[in-house]
Amino acid sequence: MKTEILYGFHPVFEALKAGRRNFFEIYISKNKISKQFEKLPAIAKFRKISIKKIEPSQLKYLTKTDLHQGIGAKVSPYPFVKLNDIVNGPQHLDIKQLFLLLDNVVDPHNLGAIIRTALCVGVNGVIITKDRSALPTPAVSKVSAGALEHMNVVCVTNMVNTIKLLKDKGLWIFGMDKNADKDVFSCDFSGSLGLVIGGEGKGIRSLVKKQCDMLISIPQIEKINSLNASVAAAVVMYEVFRQSNLIGNADKVSGVKEKK
Repeated sequence: MKTEILYGFHPVFEALKAGRRNFFEIYISKNKISKQFEKLPAIAKFRKISIKKIEPSQLKYLTKTDLHQGIGAKVSPYPFVKLNDIVNGPQHLDIKQLFLLLDNVVDPHNLGAIIRTALCVGVNGVIITKDRSALPTPAVSKVSAGALEHMNVVCVTNMVNTIKLLKDKGLWIFGMDKNADKDVFSCDFSGSLGLVIGGEGKGIRSLVKKQCDMLISIPQIEKINSLNASVAAAVVMYEVFRQSNLIGNADKVSGVKEKK
């Protein structure tokens, strides 16, 4: 079985709480004394996971970083989910869903930051591509402060076909484009939708753009290149979140748009 080494307090503890990974061993640096770790022995005993105290140099070797915060864990790889398992069909249009589609976001720090925000606003799933994309590695879990361990991440081979599937399911697809005339604060984000965030530098690929129902931008005063991918994603996600809170909970939503 393939394994990897999670590191950092939040990734390890959130993975334990989420219960989605198999834990084989937990490693704690011998010189690490922290109140944060007080509950760890009881959790590990309940889950039948062994804890090893090791030298800081050994922990650095295992995690391949100085950012381990005195803790690491040998675990199974991140468990991807299937899109059909988390997306509702047209018969469930009364239940609002929000998906984030990342078109060639290659920076692990951007992926981790995006997932952290996505969990905060209740995104149902983050969709990435198999090729030319950052994958949910231990480094991404660390940047996300463990949010990755609770997030549904779908890995697809073809983003265009994935968008078509979501549209068939009744979702509206909004693509982020710095040159779009329509801005995020003038959009109606009611109903179930997908937000497409382009990769660093080039943005959304042209074939993916063509599949979007609408292209939207974030207003800027200075004409610099554009916002960082994770910042742009946070802005639009929180505008969707704001509008959802103004409307009310999903069971109070009226006037949900239907795809024709």
